[in-house]
Amino acid sequence: MNELGKMLLAIGLLIALVGAVMLIAGRIGLPLGRLPGDFAYRGKRVTFFFPLGTSILFSVVLTILVYLLARSRR
Repeated sequence: MNELGKMLLAIGLLIALVGAVMLIAGRIGLPLGRLPGDFAYRGKRVTFFFPLGTSILFSVVLTILVYLLARSRR
């Protein structure tokens, strides 16, 4: 049960850190959510937004971070 608690705490801290980075990025003017490849459809009654470009950017950055962390632990 201790390990599960530690893992949940680490995941919560990671989510809070990502949220803080996104808030800071929005305040300094980084165009997260408005990159090329982010799709937005605004109809009369429906708005649909799919941040494909932003998702790909986050995926690449997280892949590099995980690779570097795994490599440093060897």
